[in-house]
Amino acid sequence: MANQQLHSVFGALSDPTRFAVVERLSAGPASVSELQQPFTMATPTFLRHLQVLEAAGVIQTIKRGRVRTCALRPETLDFVERWVSRRKRYVSAQLARP
Repeated sequence: MANQQLHSVFGALSDPTRFAVVERLSAGPASVSELQQPFTMATPTFLRHLQVLEAAGVIQTIKRGRVRTCALRPETLDFVERWVSRRKRYVSAQLARP
């Protein structure tokens, strides 16, 4: 995953709606209608949020019949975790210097 994709992931997560969707999906896959329930926005607007998350590689969607189900992509979250861990180690090493 390149820096541009990392930038896309953080950009996607910076929106409160998309962040809430990711939080919900951390409990397991859900249909689009389940994910949309807590929000008062129109379906096309909500679908655009899902498209941003999918384009950034944060979620994947699978359509079975008329139901579209969303799930987190763990490999993307693993990459972000490794990126953050490397930065944390660097900062910790800098702070440990006398």
